[in-house]
Amino acid sequence: STGRRGPVLIDLPRDTQLEEAEMNFDEKIELRGYKPTYDPHPLQVEKAVQLLIQAERPVIVAGGGVIASNACSELIALAETLLAPVATTLMGKGAIPEDHPLSLGMLGMHGTVAANYIVQDADVLLAVGMRFSDRSTGNIRAFCPNGKIIHVDIDSSEIGKNIKPHIPIVADAKKALQAIHSHLIEKFKRKERSTWLSRVQELKKIHEEMIKSEGDGIKPPALMAEIRRLLPNDAIVTTEVGQNQMWAALYLKTYKPRTFISSGGLGTMGFGFPAAIGAKVACPNVPVVDIAGDGSFIMTEQDLASSVAWKIPVIVVVLNNSVLGMVAQWQRLFYRRRYSAVDLKGIPDFVKLAEAYGAQGFRAQSIEEFRAAFKEALNSDVTTVIDVPISSEENVMPMVPPGNSLKDIMLS
Repeated sequence: STGRRGPVLIDLPRDTQLEEAEMNFDEKIELRGYKPTYDPHPLQVEKAVQLLIQAERPVIVAGGGVIASNACSELIALAETLLAPVATTLMGKGAIPEDHPLSLGMLGMHGTVAANYIVQDADVLLAVGMRFSDRSTGNIRAFCPNGKIIHVDIDSSEIGKNIKPHIPIVADAKKALQAIHSHLIEKFKRKERSTWLSRVQELKKIHEEMIKSEGDGIKPPALMAEIRRLLPNDAIVTTEVGQNQMWAALYLKTYKPRTFISSGGLGTMGFGFPAAIGAKVACPNVPVVDIAGDGSFIMTEQDLASSVAWKIPVIVVVLNNSVLGMVAQWQRLFYRRRYSAVDLKGIPDFVKLAEAYGAQGFRAQSIEEFRAAFKEALNSDVTTVIDVPISSEENVMPMVPPGNSLKDIMLS
């Protein structure tokens, strides 16, 4: 009854499926008990506007609710009026183009330095369509310690669940952002924020430095940047769950909403490949790429049969470190390298696996080999699996250790 979108199951018994009936659908369907609040309360909007007018260091955090509400243009318009930097959650990635000067990238445990530091330093934080999960906030008691929080969400149960906001607004994200912006521009005089925005740009440079490839073999941040260079802006990227997901979220920039598809709260391994097939069916004229780990991909690799049989060509990039990478990373960093149940022993051979299903398979041991394989995959009418061996010692960085403040960030 909240208006928050989610899975819907319609279960028809077998005997019902065998019956014939004449159906007449009403133009307007009313469901008892389903009365979500779409419009923001005017008094709450006015309070939020007053707080934003007073702010010296305003920041916006966009969650998946912004994308679900088709509110991205409203988000950007408000940010540009306020000159407010915008961080996103994992599910909010794409709400603002990540090459926009006000974009901070992803916030949280594996957030960018810029997003984490700027959010922590905000004096007013406007959070739209996000849940304040611990993966976004770090230690909740230390989150945005000197800032006043405005929380907009269509689901009233999310308001105050993890963090108590100074100004709660239960509403559809699009309608709330429209109302806040229209009231704001009547009263707002743009403030000088050069110092604040200069700090944003300085912190963003740290992230760009982390993309540089050093040492032997293919480095995942550099690989993500290469994939981005090879893809058009409207290409769709899906991810599995684990290190591959965080590398993609951090280093593969997203420019449009609904072009980055990932499993957020549930964190379901094996999600990315079937999601890529579904995305390709929905959008057959754009490239679709699944960023996978070896552990996740083997959970749904049998869908190669469907993609080949039904001629649904997608590209799977397997970051193959022969371990369950995220679990191994935690065991390495926090459990003195006491590895348990993470070694995949390099099984299977993904090139042979792809070929066995009638797909294409390539192995790339350098960026040059990867570039050639990826270009061929883009021009292919059959699903392609590119096996990219990487070191089992690779860690996803930046990282905030669990229970720490967002500023307690590890870079290596």
